[in-house]
Amino acid sequence: MFSSTIIIVLLIIIVVVVLSSFVTVQQGTIAVTTVFGKYQRVLFPGLNFKIPVIEKVYKRISIQNRSVELEFQAITIDQANVYFKAMLLYSVLNNQEETIKNVAFKFVDERSFMQALIRTIEGSIRGFVATKKQAEVLSLRRDITEHVKEQIDRGLEEWGYHLQDLQMNDITFDEAIMRSMAQVVASNNLKAAAENEGQALLITKTKAAEAEGNAIKIAAEAERQAAQLRGQGVALFREEVAKGMTMAAREMQQADLDTSVILFSMWTEAIKNFAENSKGNVIFLDGSSEGMDHTMKQLIAMNKLQQNNTGTGR
Repeated sequence: MFSSTIIIVLLIIIVVVVLSSFVTVQQGTIAVTTVFGKYQRVLFPGLNFKIPVIEKVYKRISIQNRSVELEFQAITIDQANVYFKAMLLYSVLNNQEETIKNVAFKFVDERSFMQALIRTIEGSIRGFVATKKQAEVLSLRRDITEHVKEQIDRGLEEWGYHLQDLQMNDITFDEAIMRSMAQVVASNNLKAAAENEGQALLITKTKAAEAEGNAIKIAAEAERQAAQLRGQGVALFREEVAKGMTMAAREMQQADLDTSVILFSMWTEAIKNFAENSKGNVIFLDGSSEGMDHTMKQLIAMNKLQQNNTGTGR
C-alpha cells in the first residue's frame, strides 16, 4: 500500500510538471519569461512550451493600441491660463525581442510608465504654450500636436512605445478671457456684416447707375434717330413743295399769269393754318398798306429767285 501511494504521488507530480511545461498566450499579447529572475525569451500568441518549474512568465505585454485621456493646465507668455483636454493614443513599437525587453524592464510597473508618459506630454505642451500669446493658442492646435510628437517620439522609442496620435479635444481659458474673446468675435462678425452690406449696396448702386446710363444712351440714340427722321421728313416736304411750286409756276407762265399769286396764296394758306392749329387766341399781322406792300415785294422777290433757280436748273 505504501508503494502504491508513492506511485500516485509521483504520477501527480509528473502531471503537474507536464501541465506547467505549456503556457497559452492570448492574441494581441506577448509573454516574457525569466529563469531564476533573469530574462530568458519572449512567447508569442498560441500554445508555447517552457522549461518546467524553473522558467516562469514574468509579464504579459499587450501590443494592441491603448488610449488615455489627459486634463492639465498651461500658462501663455502673457500670463493667461489655458486648460487642455486631450486624448492620447499609443502602442508598443513592434513585437521584436529588443522592443519587448524594453517594455518589460524599463519601468517597475504599468503605473510608473503611464505617469512618466503623461508628465512628459504635459511638460512638452506647457513648454510650447509658454512661448505663445493667448490669442495664438486656439489657432495652433495642430502645431502643438506636431511639437509634442517631435519632442517625445524618440524617448518613447527608447521605452519601446510609439505615440500614434494626440488629439486636443478641448482648449479653454478663464471665464473672463472667454467673455472677452466672445465679444471680439461678435464685433468682428458685426464688422464683416457691415462690410458685406456696404459691398452689396455699392453693387446695387453701381448696377442701377449702369442701367440708368444705358437707358440714357438708348433714349439719346432714339432721339437722334427721331431727329434725323424728322429732318429727312422736313427735307422731303420742302422738296415736294419746291416741285409743286415749280410746276405751278410753269403752268401760270404758260397761261401768261403772274406767278406771285402762288406765293400770296401760300402766305394766306399759312395764316389760315396758324389760325386753325395755334393754341393762342390772337394772331398779329401787319395789315397796313406799307406792310402789305413790303410783303408783296418779298413774295415777288422770292418768285424771281424761284424763276432764276428754275432757269438755272434748265
